Amino acid sequence: MGSPGDLVTASARTRHARRLFAGIPSNYDLIAEVLSFGQNGRWRRTMVATVRAGLESTGREGLPVRVLDVATGPASVAIDVARALPSARVVGIDQSPEMLGAGVARVRAASLNGRVRFVLGRGERLPFPDGAFDAVTFTYLLRYVDDPAATLRELTRVLRDGGALGNLEFAVPTNAA
Repeated sequence: MGSPGDLVTASARTRHARRLFAGIPSNYDLIAEVLSFGQNGRWRRTMVATVRAGLESTGREGLPVRVLDVATGPASVAIDVARALPSARVVGIDQSPEMLGAGVARVRAASLNGRVRFVLGRGERLPFPDGAFDAVTFTYLLRYVDDPAATLRELTRVLRDGGALGNLEFAVPTNAA
């Protein structure tokens, strides 16, 4: 799965997220459904379909596709991507060992062991070279990072030119008026 790297020196926000997610891997999808009023699954399917369409529009259908799923949690998106894109090789990265453990179990149960692998790490510091992925997905990440703009730059750094980027976030607007 990788090594924790700089997780030891993480910020207070990152340490909070690690504590929060350590206790919920088995209930993560249910919690996401409750917090999104039952929309999380639909939003996730739409995101994956949009990423797939973006990749298909580049004329790369049938070619091997490399996808990075950041904040993969229990691998719901990684599994959806692997199923939607038969040529995809997916890397799921998360800062929570507990979430990655749940992801490994779910990928094994889905018989996708050879197509989805996991790395322990943070979206703010991806251990991959520039342009390493054809697509990058992330869900519910930006609220748990100190610098969302820098994190977005890091996510796009590992995305090849013309690649597909998909995300799923929800929050209460700071200025609802």
